[in-house]
Amino acid sequence: MIRSKKPYLNTTTFSFFTFTDKNPCSIYYFEHGFLWSIFLVQVYLVFTTNYFPCLTIIIVLPIFAGSLIFFLPHRGNKVIRWYTLCICIIELLLTTYAFGYHFQLNDPLIQLTEDYKWIDFLDFSWRLGIDGISIGPILLTGFITTLATLAARPVTRDSRVFHFLMLAMYSGQIGPFSSQNLLLFFIMWELELIPVYLLLSMWGGKKRLYSATKFILYTAGSSAFLLMGILGICLSGSNEPTLNFETSANQSYPVALETIFYIGFFIAFAVKSPIIPLHTWLPDTHGEAHYSTCMLLAGILLKMGAYGLVRINMELLPHAHSIFSPWLMIIGTIQIIYAASTSPGQRNLKKRIAYSSVSHMGFIIIGLGSINDTGLNGAILQIISHGFIGAALFFLAGTSYDRIRLVYLDEMGGMAITIPKIFTTFSILSMASLALPGMSGFVAELILFFGILTSQKYLLMTKILVTFVMAIGMILTPIYSLSMLRQMFYGYKLFIATNSYFVDSGPREFFVSISILLPVIAIGIYPDFVFSLSVDKVEALMSNYFYP
Repeated sequence: MIRSKKPYLNTTTFSFFTFTDKNPCSIYYFEHGFLWSIFLVQVYLVFTTNYFPCLTIIIVLPIFAGSLIFFLPHRGNKVIRWYTLCICIIELLLTTYAFGYHFQLNDPLIQLTEDYKWIDFLDFSWRLGIDGISIGPILLTGFITTLATLAARPVTRDSRVFHFLMLAMYSGQIGPFSSQNLLLFFIMWELELIPVYLLLSMWGGKKRLYSATKFILYTAGSSAFLLMGILGICLSGSNEPTLNFETSANQSYPVALETIFYIGFFIAFAVKSPIIPLHTWLPDTHGEAHYSTCMLLAGILLKMGAYGLVRINMELLPHAHSIFSPWLMIIGTIQIIYAASTSPGQRNLKKRIAYSSVSHMGFIIIGLGSINDTGLNGAILQIISHGFIGAALFFLAGTSYDRIRLVYLDEMGGMAITIPKIFTTFSILSMASLALPGMSGFVAELILFFGILTSQKYLLMTKILVTFVMAIGMILTPIYSLSMLRQMFYGYKLFIATNSYFVDSGPREFFVSISILLPVIAIGIYPDFVFSLSVDKVEALMSNYFYP
């Protein structure tokens, strides 16, 4: 006898949930399906509301996922490379989604804030947040790190350790851009030092130990000034001691004390930027590091110093910044001329590019010293622009070295015929470095010129003099850029040599080059994409602290 079907729910809607001898587990499946539906709805609501701790996940995910590399099965380096690349892509997508969905462009206040108590005794909390100044460097960090991971494919020795350090450096570089607690800022600032030291000392060139030691001595020494400045601000406020950025920005200090704090922070950030005469670690580090590490150094690490000058020296110590702004203009102009004059004398290809980075950072220093909206917006645009261009030039220098195994320019020549793709991309990005119209570098430097000329703080002759010196620097830039291209790609030295056939850029290398080149062109054509992120925050910063 056949038992009649008895539907558990309305048969018109849930006709598949019926009781038969052939389907005795329908209730179990329905209940668990219903619970899973509730769970997915909750996940959706968490992702689409402000309760989702996106910044915490963005910071913690890379280093946490990197620690799992050591537990992956031993199936060669390919698994490790793909795992690391997938983590970077997921991180970049999560960052883009969180900022695109939750970040309000016309709001100058700190957004996506998270505040979790950590050490009550010290008023130390895990406090995160972003604004228009920090969102650009964070997106730049995710983009450059993903491409640097893809560029690191030739690394095969100790691949697990290498890729773990890349992901740990990822977390350490995002941390300072999103920290809203001074002590947390310092911890994140220190977090990326050890990965850089190990990447340089283990996968660098012949003088890697010397360069790594020099790097850690400079950066660790500057961190002592950073820590002393943070403790001084914490203990010297007019109210109770605090480590929060927002509270510290509303406090006032005696002029002499604020000046001392400003000098301490300036030394700390001058090493990272770098600012002469504290720049000598940079050419040695770039000259010996693997080019994937150089991409992170030029694209992100140097920008952390410039960001610190904006976030702490300008925002927390505005009176001292107004006092020292003329000195910033002087230092910036000297740096542009000095680095642009020194670069042509460098035989090492990567050292020449490193000195060009020092010269371009001088434009940022001048923008910070201009004390107006246009100059600061130009400095922020230069931070983003040079992050792309510097990373691309070091990547192309590294891919060239992989083929010819030469680092000295006077030993090169005649590569344009054998590797036309690398020659073309290298030439275009060198043009972007010398501020060719239509590229991001041109727009950034043009805005900086306008920032100086429209500044109300300086006399007309001072502005004309600074502009003239900057123009000289822009004239010197094509000299070392074009001479670098001539020595590398023109002539017949390597073309007529034995065994002179070189494989041109492959799909992976060409993809990395184009991925960096496209934003450079896009920003050069439509710079308002970057300005829309920072303009409201910059206007609020200048009106609150510098304009009467």
